[in-house]
Amino acid sequence: MNKYTVTEQDAGEKLRLDAFAAQAFGISRSRMQELIMGGAVLVNGRKCDKKTLLSAGDEIAVELPPERELEAVPQNIPIDIIYEDDYLLVVDKPRGMVVHPAAGNPDQTLVNALLYHCKGRLSSINGVIRPGIVHRIDKDTSGLLIVAKTDEAHQGLAEQIAVHSFERKYEAIVGGHMRQPSGTVCAPIGRHKTDRKKMAVTDYNSKEATTHWRVVAESREYTHLELTLETGRTHQIRVHMAHIGHPVAGDTVYGSVRYRLGMEGQCLFAKYISFIHPITGETMTFEAARPAYFSDALRRAGL
Repeated sequence: MNKYTVTEQDAGEKLRLDAFAAQAFGISRSRMQELIMGGAVLVNGRKCDKKTLLSAGDEIAVELPPERELEAVPQNIPIDIIYEDDYLLVVDKPRGMVVHPAAGNPDQTLVNALLYHCKGRLSSINGVIRPGIVHRIDKDTSGLLIVAKTDEAHQGLAEQIAVHSFERKYEAIVGGHMRQPSGTVCAPIGRHKTDRKKMAVTDYNSKEATTHWRVVAESREYTHLELTLETGRTHQIRVHMAHIGHPVAGDTVYGSVRYRLGMEGQCLFAKYISFIHPITGETMTFEAARPAYFSDALRRAGL
């Protein structure tokens, strides 16, 4: 049984069982209604109607059917490798490519391409679905990623990320004008309290998050930013920029229809990384060329 207890923060408004449970467990509302009707959902140990209203302290238990086991298989997909040695690779991921297999994206991912290129020689720390993946960027964010070939290299890179010595810089186009030439957003990020597929600035079940930004150029409606991550939370730049009223252009999840630039997906790319090679101790620094879609968006934004 998968369980979730309704909190005081959750209970700020009327919570209908089918809608709230669907968000809490990350499945569709229609699928949750099927589970409720089939008796697979209990509230405080009892079967309930889909229209049951929840209160703080109520425990929802859901018997989810077992998911089909995903398996990452090698696929001959072209990838742009910036650097490679016996221990790691640096890859420039294109916009639109998912990093690893998941529900809805079982193949054609970066991991599938890496398994083919590396003939299966990737670190095993993150399991069979995410071999070699030390850190991730979103599907519609392009740019630089480090991939570990060995467990020793993976562990060394992960330790650098944990102590924030792993430097990452991004470029983004955001809506509106910044009031200062540079600044910092320090705001904790956690799972959105009602939409479990989104992140949000919140004090509840969150982790500290810090994003530094610098203005590169401004037009009448948009600003071109360089951003440096001090932490690496899920969707961090997108959530922080939306939080301060300057959503990333094209972002259909956290952004505004006013700042779409004719795009579906955030105008954001990971342009720079610097780290200590976990085996040789050498300082490694890489910078990606600005992708064509980003340059086109800059022109459309008058930047």
